[in-house]
Amino acid sequence: MLILNILLRLTLLSLLVGGCSLMPKSGPETMDVLLGQRDSHSLPYALVRVTPRIPAILGKAAPRLAGFEDQRRPRDIQLGIGDTVSVTIFEASAGGLFIPSEAGVRPGNFVTIPTQAVDVNGNISVPYAGQIRASGRTPVEVQQTITNALKNRAIEPQVVVSVVDQRTSLITVLGDVARPSRLPASQTPERILDVIARAGGIAGPGADMWVMLERNGRRELAPFGALVYEPANNVYAHPNDTIYVYRDPQTFLAFGALGTQQQLPFGALVGGAVGGTASSTWRLSLAEAVAKSGGLLDERADPASVFLYRGETRDIAEAMGVDCSPFAGPIIPIIYVINLRDPAGYFLATTFEMRNKDVIFVSNSYSVENTKFLTYLNNINATINDPITTAINVYTLRNLTKGGATATAVLTGGSTIAP
Repeated sequence: MLILNILLRLTLLSLLVGGCSLMPKSGPETMDVLLGQRDSHSLPYALVRVTPRIPAILGKAAPRLAGFEDQRRPRDIQLGIGDTVSVTIFEASAGGLFIPSEAGVRPGNFVTIPTQAVDVNGNISVPYAGQIRASGRTPVEVQQTITNALKNRAIEPQVVVSVVDQRTSLITVLGDVARPSRLPASQTPERILDVIARAGGIAGPGADMWVMLERNGRRELAPFGALVYEPANNVYAHPNDTIYVYRDPQTFLAFGALGTQQQLPFGALVGGAVGGTASSTWRLSLAEAVAKSGGLLDERADPASVFLYRGETRDIAEAMGVDCSPFAGPIIPIIYVINLRDPAGYFLATTFEMRNKDVIFVSNSYSVENTKFLTYLNNINATINDPITTAINVYTLRNLTKGGATATAVLTGGSTIAP
């Protein structure tokens, strides 16, 4: 009877231990995630269930150069301080201000003023026209100003202003390109890919490349693949833009009841994990990421508990209906919940786009946790029974060695054998 009481008490203790979630696990249980933050010292987070509207909202916030509001063609090239220009003046006939009467010996009815740079005051000097404002004007506007200044003194003057050395309307291309340089902006409008091509093209696999565009103190970022496959992102380049191209292979982390638990690139490994090369892609869906992680483990995973951890900006979180008042700072920690037990969940997973450094976690099924607990309980009971069985065996053996006819063998099952 004493032994039964001991076993009962140990069983209750084991239940309490199991209830305290002290069993070994690879991560939080489903209910731990769904119930939200319970530790006041922990980082708060918001839960967002993936519905058809969520991928559409996130798609608008994806890193893209199309985020620039003004996608019109750039303004015409304007002169600036330091630009070198050439001024050529034509007259309708000889005997005028610039063309002498003996013009027949000249090669043409024009005169070219020596090249000059726009001075620190933004002016150029033209004989008989004086100081002409050039900075902030296009060559055509400067031509018209010079013509107006000379029309009462020269014979039907016509003026051509050409840029010899352009030093202000430049586009800077830096990073992983063949020839990082400052390129003169073209009179013909160019797009970002055109400028990168003028710099010799990218110096690496396109799927791993990112492009950052800085304009008037504002920056936007996009994968190089987005410029190639989504033409809206190949925006016009403007004078004084800075284009930075850099390599940043995109990866995500996989944990829990998945085929593998490690950091994985967006691209698959070609030729095996050992000695293979990474064939990267610039875009990956959640369904593809789960498949790349080895899929859900049939003997462990709870398909209704697929979680994706990501930080989102406050405006995106509010657009998804998250109450952001408990959170401080511009980034809101969000756990996305997708139910792959629902057949339609796989359609949602194919439209949900992964981001760099996302974390995927899949919880164990409740049956797995129950099995682990029962195994733990069985081990405890076995640990208790082993010394009791040993003591009984020793007691029985001692009686047998005495040789008494009345020696009794006591079995662990509670029955006795009388000789």
